[in-house]
Amino acid sequence: MQILILGAGVVGLTSAYYLNRAGHEVIVVDRQPAVARETSFGNAGQLSYSYVAPLAGPGVLSKLPSWLLKPHSPVRFTPSASPEQWRWCMQFMLACTRRRSDLSTRQLLSLSFLSRELIHQLIAEEPDFDFDFTRSGKLVLHRDATAMQQAVALLEFQRSLGCEQEALDADQCVALEPALAGVRAQLAGGIYTASEDTADCHRFCQNLEALLRRRGVQFELGTPIDALRTGTHGRVQAYSGTRPIAADQIVVASGIGSARLLKPLDVRVPVYPLKGYSLTYALGPASTAPRLSVTDFSRKIVYARLGERLRVAGMADLDGYSTALNPRRLGTLRAETAALFPMTAAEQGAALEWTGLRPATPRGTPIIGRTPYRNLWLNVGHGALGFTLAMGSARVLTDWIGGQPDALLADSFALRY
Repeated sequence: MQILILGAGVVGLTSAYYLNRAGHEVIVVDRQPAVARETSFGNAGQLSYSYVAPLAGPGVLSKLPSWLLKPHSPVRFTPSASPEQWRWCMQFMLACTRRRSDLSTRQLLSLSFLSRELIHQLIAEEPDFDFDFTRSGKLVLHRDATAMQQAVALLEFQRSLGCEQEALDADQCVALEPALAGVRAQLAGGIYTASEDTADCHRFCQNLEALLRRRGVQFELGTPIDALRTGTHGRVQAYSGTRPIAADQIVVASGIGSARLLKPLDVRVPVYPLKGYSLTYALGPASTAPRLSVTDFSRKIVYARLGERLRVAGMADLDGYSTALNPRRLGTLRAETAALFPMTAAEQGAALEWTGLRPATPRGTPIIGRTPYRNLWLNVGHGALGFTLAMGSARVLTDWIGGQPDALLADSFALRY
């Protein structure tokens, strides 16, 4: 079949990879002049297979008032008159239950473990792929003793789901990551997971594009999709301007643009942007920046070593579709980085600033699979986990289009809203 994929971010490109492997003729279309120029460009760089619990959880609602009142809070909400925003917020609050959070976590872990297996397989098959991939391990730092105790209490639950983790005291954290020596007195401990990876999502996408082109996949970059319209026999046609783009099947993998593109078809996907920020520091040859993937639990800021660079990322701003850089939010990232990992003045001045809009669903689970239209498919709503979940999501979608869906995974991520 000829399959048209809308979106050349990591989710669209991995979808193209597996659909091409399955023997389909694939065309990838994106409005940007190059692949991975939006949300996939400057993300956190962590492949956090064991840390996929949704933002919507039983303890979140009690934390929101303090988060929203602090200028440097990890979460910021700017109310608007948009019904879309308020609908998403209501669905988010309804998802903040223990039962819903546990179910979403189990579903996401199944998908993330599949993704881990598949990305390792791809690396073994494509040894020339160079995207700063490292099996780094991940250390989640806790400054508060109560939060550390709660994290230790969750270890058995996590282990029951297949996660291999261990609790460390402050001295063990520093022994594992010497870059933390300067903040030893501030640490209550940490949770270490050896199975986590780090990598550059943008470079991964560039490598994947080159591989796909060699395998015959066509790209129409700099080509916006302006509309999806129904045609004969209930089939959907994609249009760039007035030009129809021929395809037997269409996969929507266009991130935050998906909801508005699908709305005229009365396909309602609850995808809304959560704005995030990152800084990328160029490191000197004698840099003491961390080697491990590190997450500061209380600040909700992550640190990932990407070759000779340090990626720092965080924040979740619920304030619409603007991609304007907020100096205050970037300033928070700079200040927290300087406090946790003192670097040379040259390194501190070499940060590339970036912001991106994560396509989030209220429950934190992506939407993968069929729609009411027989030739229209979805792979959307991965939030902050796009890189982590992309390979597994693409495989689930490809199996479904091929008529052999994994029953459990297909049911977990089917469109139900």
